[in-house]
Amino acid sequence: MEDSQPKERIIELAGCNIWQQDHLVLTNVNLNVSRGEFIYLVGKVGSGKTSLIKTLNAQLPLKEGTGIVAGFNLSVIKNREIPYLRRKVGIVFQDFQLLIDRSVNDNLEFVLRATGWKESTEIDNRINEVLDKVGLNLKGYKMPHQLSGGEQQRVVIGRALLNEPEIILADEPTGNLDPETSEGIVRLLKDISNTGRAVIIATHNYTIVKKFSARTIKFENGKISEVRDDEEIELEKL
Repeated sequence: MEDSQPKERIIELAGCNIWQQDHLVLTNVNLNVSRGEFIYLVGKVGSGKTSLIKTLNAQLPLKEGTGIVAGFNLSVIKNREIPYLRRKVGIVFQDFQLLIDRSVNDNLEFVLRATGWKESTEIDNRINEVLDKVGLNLKGYKMPHQLSGGEQQRVVIGRALLNEPEIILADEPTGNLDPETSEGIVRLLKDISNTGRAVIIATHNYTIVKKFSARTIKFENGKISEVRDDEEIELEKL
């Protein structure tokens, strides 16, 4: 029998104004996200999608409003607490940001050691686990340039999963990929949301949004709004 209890909220934003230095990007942002939710952020370049993602990850300070992310209060978070927040938030970038001078395994080991892992056997086991989850269990010895774009993005998703985050933030994760590869990446991210992690994707890929329907947040004129199920939004015009 399905659990009818409401899922726990992992992100709660209320009355937030999002600033990029001295430029007000978004006003009166109200957004609640539950564990295991899969959400799209859509809107023009410069509409504030990336600024919101950077705020959730404490790259941009929250100056106005209330924001709780994975139990951390963004309004009062101290610099020494930010690394602990970021262990609970995995980031997937459009441009991969892999270290090109080392293998896939070494890329992942670098992240684990940087976040406090010390035991080599545990590190090896964790790397094998995440590569298996993203379908690359035989590619750990390869260098990034030996992988396709889709495979590199799967490494990035694996990297984001290393510390068992509660939230995955993906900023244009299919931006540099062909349609078929893009579908595979979104399927993988949907599978990850089914394991209880909240997955938030900022995207311009409206083919994907239509094919894999999910809760969608529209960014327009400095505001965000929820796209209703019955709303036939002309996404291409955003």
